[in-house]
Amino acid sequence: MIRIAAVGDVHLDEDVVGRFRPALDGIAEHADVLLLAGDLTRHGTEDEARCVATEFGGLDVPVVAVLGNHDYHCDQVPQVVRVLEDAGIVVLEGDGVVLDCTGTRLGIAGAKGFGGGFAGRCASEFGEPEMKSFVRTTSGIADKLGSALRDLDCDARVALTHYAPVPDTLAGEPPEIYPFLGSYLLGQAIDSADTALAVHGHAHAGTERGRTPGGVRVRNVAHPVIKQAYSVFHLTESPGLISG
Repeated sequence: MIRIAAVGDVHLDEDVVGRFRPALDGIAEHADVLLLAGDLTRHGTEDEARCVATEFGGLDVPVVAVLGNHDYHCDQVPQVVRVLEDAGIVVLEGDGVVLDCTGTRLGIAGAKGFGGGFAGRCASEFGEPEMKSFVRTTSGIADKLGSALRDLDCDARVALTHYAPVPDTLAGEPPEIYPFLGSYLLGQAIDSADTALAVHGHAHAGTERGRTPGGVRVRNVAHPVIKQAYSVFHLTESPGLISG
């Protein structure tokens, strides 16, 4: 059994450093890895990234992250990534990592994702250059996520994104903003591999549980949704997944 802890949308700056650390210091008793599903900072500054490094660096389990839209806001992504990686946090964007979890190879593929909407109510690559560029951004990210998942040499695969791959976990958000919260293309990418679990954030007013069209379990781990330092999911040798 692999125990996967996950949280997103912690939006750290110096005012909230220390909010999560008391619960994180004992995380190895409950989980084998911690996934951070983006929006780690409030505005995406290097100083805020140092707050994330203070809060989530140096834990007793590996920490794997993707960035979110807030982490891009101040155009300091290279600096943010460098600070996180210096703290031992693995940052993924269209690539993957394989971890040894108690003798089982856990593969994690990650990407921020992007918007576009879901089947029947989505943007299409047609018309103005700006619209085509918008859709191509999502398509390119989804293609990289799918390739990263399929290329993992592992026993179990997990997809980590910030934007949602399904509309199920957006229930509670205004339907008008669904196209800005995720894309069905991410769900297709997840279904292109033998994926055991997909986790995302971004939808603060959303719902925790959903599934891709292919049946992959999806969990929205945005902090305002799970209302705790992290949620834990158990992957077993059977197809079952038990949320803790």
